[in-house]
This record gives sequence, structure tokens and C-alpha cells, in this order.
Amino acid sequence: MSKKILLVNPWIYDFAAYDFWIKPLGLLYLGALLRRNKHLVSFLDCLDPHHPSMTKDKDKAPRRRSFGDGKFFRQVVPKPDALKTQSRSYCRYGISPEVFAEEVKNHSDADMVLITSMMTYWYPGVFEAIRLIKKALPMIPVVLGGKYATLCHDHAVKFSGADYVIAGPGENQILQLIQNIFNEEPVFSPDVNDLDSYPYPAFDLIRKIDHVPLITSRGCPYRCSYCASHILNPEFRRRDPMQVADEIEYWQKKFGVINFCFYDDALLVNPEEMIEPLLREVKERNLSCQFHCPNGLHLRAITKELSEMLYFSGFKTIRFGFETSDFSTQVNTGGKVKNEELRLAVRHLKNAGYKTRDVGIYLLCGMPFQSAKQVQDSIDFVKSCGARPMLAEYSPIPGTQMWDNAVKCSCFDIHGEPLYHNNSLLPCQSNEFSFSVYEGIKKELKTAAQRD
Repeated sequence: MSKKILLVNPWIYDFAAYDFWIKPLGLLYLGALLRRNKHLVSFLDCLDPHHPSMTKDKDKAPRRRSFGDGKFFRQVVPKPDALKTQSRSYCRYGISPEVFAEEVKNHSDADMVLITSMMTYWYPGVFEAIRLIKKALPMIPVVLGGKYATLCHDHAVKFSGADYVIAGPGENQILQLIQNIFNEEPVFSPDVNDLDSYPYPAFDLIRKIDHVPLITSRGCPYRCSYCASHILNPEFRRRDPMQVADEIEYWQKKFGVINFCFYDDALLVNPEEMIEPLLREVKERNLSCQFHCPNGLHLRAITKELSEMLYFSGFKTIRFGFETSDFSTQVNTGGKVKNEELRLAVRHLKNAGYKTRDVGIYLLCGMPFQSAKQVQDSIDFVKSCGARPMLAEYSPIPGTQMWDNAVKCSCFDIHGEPLYHNNSLLPCQSNEFSFSVYEGIKKELKTAAQRD
């Protein structure tokens, strides 16, 4: 007998947050899988910028852009004790708790609640959602999964209040849990080695589909010392590009979606295997799309031909991971790109038609034992190449190669308190790279961007 399962996307609690095409993709994949197993699925999105109970006063509605990104609802809230010394306002991003509580009451017949989690230091939003769910539905099992639940599993088990905490990919684990609790045998299980065996995510549960995030792969062939990709997905697996084109066509023709965001960690790796045949197929099918890649693409694959293909296929938001121009740090963090590869890639991109402001290059700042000079030299190098430097503050992630050095040099208890993973704290700041120096560099970059 089918079960009624409520999916919950919790709030973001942070000093700042912006909706760069954020959607709970893993949770919505689960929703689609549960439907294939004959269960009744509903969705409660705390980050919904279009919730009717929140948009009655149109002047207070968050501003959204035509690309599908934009602001969230925002309310200043008291800081957790661990962040009391911080001078900035701490905020809840998303709908109000009152609206959420009313929504939960509408699901009193639910048999199970699944709640996801994103950044490790966003867990206060997860805890608040679980608390309110438990208050309204005290007898219903609550299952927590996602990035925080995986990377800080012990913390989540001890403090979250969830009945079950799942680490890692959740599809088969959820099906097994439902079988254990309700004695419900799955009628469909995806082949974990074939990403195209998974049903499309249940985006139709979203109130307004103004964009669709896509994945063409899981995992990453690189093992960068600061990145958790290989922890969350130990193996690098790819979809068939023709199947990805089928999905793009489906969302466009059935729901009129124009804006698509790639969530991949390795979209451009071996371009002849994925991005090139995919974009040729999109063109062949006369699909009119705008593509966005906020995660940071791999520069090494960029050629003259690929640059032109990206430009004329409608890649509007392109960001690349470069991290640093310091050679020894490049080697120690993974060696996925070299200085001359950046220079050549930017030249190809600009010859294809992109402007300096379009080519965003992420530079990691605040890494363990990193100096301010390293960061400034990297900024200067990116500018000399004709691209736009963008600071990406380092967040220490448990289980990564860089974690032990982060624990050694951080003035915060990052091992015991995930709130201190927050990159806006600059958790690994030092005399070599202080918070005040960082703020000065950031202000200078913002001023330069406004001039451009």
C-alpha cells in the first residue's frame, strides 16, 4: 500500500544568502523515485520565493531576475551562541516559521517526512524545521539526509532531532528504510551505475518553475584537497549526453523552461564525451536555452571551438575554478589548472564573444597558511589575463585532505561546531591573512566590478 511522504527543503540561516539557482535537487530526485514506487509525494519548500502567504504585499516580495535567480525572503534572527561575537546581522532566509507551521498541519496524514540539508553551517534551519515538524506531527518518522547529514553525521545524529540520519546517496537507502519500517517492497530501484535509470527530478512539485538545475554526472575525476565532491559521490559517473538533451527538451516543451543551471563538478572534463555532443544535440533539436554554471567549470578543457560552442549555445553565466596563481599551492590542492591554461582559456573565451565581466574566475581565499600576498597576486594575475576575479572564501569541510591543516590553524573550534565552517567568518584567518585585510581586498574588488 502506498505511503504519503512529505519532502522538506529547510531554511538557510546565515549572514548572507542569494538564490544562485538553488534547488534541492537530491530531494526532488528522491521524490520522483518514490513516485515510481507508487508513493504519494508532497513538497514543502522553506526557500520558496513565490509562496502566496508571503507575497500578499508585493512591495515586500524578493526581487527576482529574468534568468531565474534572485533574492529570498529575509528576517533578522538572534545569533546562536557560537556567533554572538560577530557584528553582522544573522538572518533566516525563506518563508516565516508561522507559514511553515501552517503548511505542516496540512500534512497530518503523512507517513514519513524527508528533510534535506545543504551547507554544514546551515544546520540551524534544519533543526528548526525538524522541531516544528515534530511538534505538529509527533508520531511521524523524520529522516534527514543531504550534505550536512553526510559530512557531519555524528553531529546530526546527536543534535538534529531526526529519527533517522542518512549519509551519502539516499535513493536506495530510503527505499530500504521504507521497507524496514512499513514492510513495503520497492517495485523500482535505479541502477546506481546508470544515472539515466533515475527518473527526472519532481520539479513539478515546485510552485513556479523559473529554472531547472541539471546534472550530467555525479562525482569528479579530480581530488582537490579542499573539496568534498569525492566524499559525497566517491565515483565519477556520467550520463548519456543524448539522454540529457531529452531531459532539457522535456522541461522546455512541457513547462516552457528556458533557464537551465548545471550542478556538475566536472561538466567540461573530456568535452568530447559530454558537453560537445550535448550542445550539438540541443542545436539540432532547435531548443532555445540559457545556461548557467555558477559552480565553477574546469578551465583546462577550454579551446577555441568549445568557447564558441558555449557562447553561441547560450551560456550566460560562466564561472571557472582557478583557486590560486601560486604554483606550489596549485600542486598541493590538486593541480587541476595552471596559469598559462587560464591565460589561454580566457583568450579563447573573449575571442568567442565574452566580455571581461562575463568570465568569472573563482579564487580561494583564507585557506590554511595562505598569505594575503598570495591572494593579491592571484587577483592581479586574473586581471592581467582579462577576466573577472571573484573571491570564494574557503570553508573547512570535514573529511577533505585540507581538513587537518584547517583544524590546526583555525582559531575556531571547527571540529566540534559546524557553525564555524561558515566561510564568511574566514575560519582559517591568520596574521598572514587577517579578516581586516580580506575585507579591504573584497571592497576593492566590489568597487572595480561596479566600475565595469
